[in-house]
This record gives sequence, structure tokens and C-alpha cells, in this order.
Amino acid sequence: QVQLVESGGGLAQAGGSLRLSCAASGRTFSSYSMGWFRQTPGKEREFVATISWSGSRTYYVDSVKGRFSISRDNAKNMVYLQMNSLKPEDTALYFCGAAVRHYIFASTSSQYDYWGQGTQVTVSS
Repeated sequence: QVQLVESGGGLAQAGGSLRLSCAASGRTFSSYSMGWFRQTPGKEREFVATISWSGSRTYYVDSVKGRFSISRDNAKNMVYLQMNSLKPEDTALYFCGAAVRHYIFASTSSQYDYWGQGTQVTVSS
């Protein structure tokens, strides 16, 4: 069983930055692919970024490439999402997910086995 707790959300102005953190419990964290998704009311959960178990591979949705960066610290059981050049359309509830299987790129929500409760990001124009 893995528990995930996100933090770092809040209110930012367009062009600003936020750093999301995801704290994971469990000894096998370093073997999981990790990802960030986001969701707005009435819409499905959208893939944002994923990182492989070793941290050697990352993958992003086109809309955040060059602006967001995902990273992990396996020694601390942490995953991060650095968000720069924020836009109002980045406003959403952001979720951290853990995938038990080793996918090349875990970019769909069905590939994930565990989720956090989410942290709200609001970007004002």
C-alpha cells in the first residue's frame, strides 16, 4: 500500500512559478513510475508529466513542455513538479500518482495504482 500526499499548490499570477511536492510512503517507492495529472470541474483527469522509477526518463504533455519539470528524490520518497511561466489555463486540481508496473511512459490515468488527494493550483491573469 502506498499513500501519497501532495502540497505546494496555491494562487499564482500568470508568468509566475509554483513547485508542487508529493510525499510517498512505503519502502518500494523507488520502483514506481510517478506522474502528475490535473483535473478541472466537469473534465476528465489530464496527464501532465511522468518520471520513470530511476528518474532517467521524463515525459510531458505538449502544453507544459518547456515550462514544467518533473523530478524525484528516491532517498526522500519525494516527487516534484516545478511549474514556471504559469498560465491561467494551468488552473486545476493537481494529483500525484504512482504506477507499480514499469512502463516506458505512464501517460494515462489507468496505468496508475495509487493517487493522492490533490492540491489546488489557481493562476490569475
